[in-house]
Amino acid sequence: MICRACKKFKELKERVIYLLKFYVATVLLFVVAKGGFMLYNHGRHDFSFSDVIQVMGHGMSLDLSTSLYLLIIPFLLVIASLWLHLPRWSFRCYYVIAAILLSLAFVADTSLYEFWQFKLDASCLQYLETPTEAMASVSTGYILLRLLCILLIAALIYWIYDQLTAKSQKLTANSQKIIGTIIALLMIPLMIIGIRGGLDESTTNIGQVYYSQNQFLNHSAVNPVFSFFASFEKTASNNVTYHFMDDGACERIMHELYNTQSIDSDTLLTTQTPHIILILLESCGGEFTEIGGRADITPNLSRLAREGIYFTNCYGNSWRTDRGTVCTWSGYPSFPTMSVMKIPSKSRSLPNIARTLKEQRGYQTYYIYGGDINFTNMRSYLVSGGFETLKWKADYTKEEQESSKWGVRDDITFDTVYDLISQKENTNSQKPLLIGYSTLSSHQPWDVPIHHFDDEVHNSFYYLDQCIGNFIEKLRKSAVWDNTLVIMLPDHGFPYQVKDESDPLLNHIPMIWVGGAVKAPRRIEQVCNQTDLPATLLGQLGINHDDYTFSRDVLSKTYTQPFAIHTYDDGYTMMDSATFVNYDFIGERVVTEQGKKNPVLLQWGRAILQAASNDLNSR
Repeated sequence: MICRACKKFKELKERVIYLLKFYVATVLLFVVAKGGFMLYNHGRHDFSFSDVIQVMGHGMSLDLSTSLYLLIIPFLLVIASLWLHLPRWSFRCYYVIAAILLSLAFVADTSLYEFWQFKLDASCLQYLETPTEAMASVSTGYILLRLLCILLIAALIYWIYDQLTAKSQKLTANSQKIIGTIIALLMIPLMIIGIRGGLDESTTNIGQVYYSQNQFLNHSAVNPVFSFFASFEKTASNNVTYHFMDDGACERIMHELYNTQSIDSDTLLTTQTPHIILILLESCGGEFTEIGGRADITPNLSRLAREGIYFTNCYGNSWRTDRGTVCTWSGYPSFPTMSVMKIPSKSRSLPNIARTLKEQRGYQTYYIYGGDINFTNMRSYLVSGGFETLKWKADYTKEEQESSKWGVRDDITFDTVYDLISQKENTNSQKPLLIGYSTLSSHQPWDVPIHHFDDEVHNSFYYLDQCIGNFIEKLRKSAVWDNTLVIMLPDHGFPYQVKDESDPLLNHIPMIWVGGAVKAPRRIEQVCNQTDLPATLLGQLGINHDDYTFSRDVLSKTYTQPFAIHTYDDGYTMMDSATFVNYDFIGERVVTEQGKKNPVLLQWGRAILQAASNDLNSR
């Protein structure tokens, strides 16, 4: 009898040991994954062996918490096995699911970081709505290799978990079920405490693992599974709310920063009704232009900057095309964790240059894009914004659609823009023309038809520059040149040699106005934002722009507080002529500060985000 009882208690002990082994094994998987993440991304980020150890140590709190979440199902199965005979497949089914999900998280997090520079989160699910576009940045071989890695890693994880069950777990019902259940119930509070990270008021969160001035090390410490599920809280609602100060104080700051009037603006154009071509240059940040000392990559842009109006200190507001497009056309700020374009109920109420020109001056409006215009709700935004005619990938031949991985190659779509504007020579229409155009070839996988540089990234931007040069020269020879204004600016920068948001060069973008409608060459040295384009352009055209509440006329005497704000995933940067500061919301601290200390800049940034979120939630 005693021996039988000992046997049953031994089985209880084995169950507890099994749970401990499962937990430890899961924690170790997360620790090893951190090493793999850092090793894969080491080409762009320098670190030492001691950094790896620190990353693993600082990230341990999230690993421990996430592993407890994954332990819940085995824990419940163990309790059930006290009362019922459970077949081994009941555990194995969970192992299969857990192995696949963990493998997906590890591979996706590691692979996507080189493109996004932030940890895996729920925003990646939005791109599954248009998988063709989402996969266009990479080759088929790249995808197949990652799928193979997912399968191999999943198989390894499954094998590890199954070995724990095979050697440690007796699945037959146990006579000590009452005692075992009581022990299990006593363990639940401990698990809850472990999941929330202790008994303190604050619960486990991503910010607690941030320890370094090097953002790559901070990101490496973050558990990708925890990051993914924690992000759902941010994306569950169409509303985003920032509240840093009393609304009255916020309004006073905004009144100081944003005056939408155009008063005694310099006149840069020969006419107030030119044909307008506004080109968003995919990813063409300052690193690939003379701003970053690389006029050899974009010689035509450098030449056109000297011939036209060159805004030398313009900065992008955001880091992705969907955000940058809204910033450009609506003069509306970007948000760290959400895209306004992806919320049609909000974006359709925003002001838009196209709608303003159509209503105020009778402009005919067109938009050209060689990719999928349904990607990220782009079509909805453009149509509601006042664009009457859209020409996109589906409107081209099959051969043209397949000319690059993303869609129609830039030389082809530039010809479309030229054909459209040149038609004005042969028509009697008195309506001026507005053409919006987004390029796409200067994007991963850098698939272009010329090879000037050995570096594929530099080669892609050189190709874009050649397309620009050819287009402008053709346009210059046409009859519409004298009455045409071409505005060029990137949708956002691209982190290449510049590694992250701590370097202001990443978001320093060239904005150039050229064409026969430009009165004379001019350099505008004022610090400004991409969002300032609508007010500045409309001010030149003599059109009221009071509804562009977050856009400033850089050429107006009301432009008295030159600054630029940029947002990225869970952070923002602010700068003026003397100071650059980068603030991280997760770590709740300044990551980088260059130049003179100016704490008011951070306060301005908070006020802008608060005012913008209040405005968006009211729409």
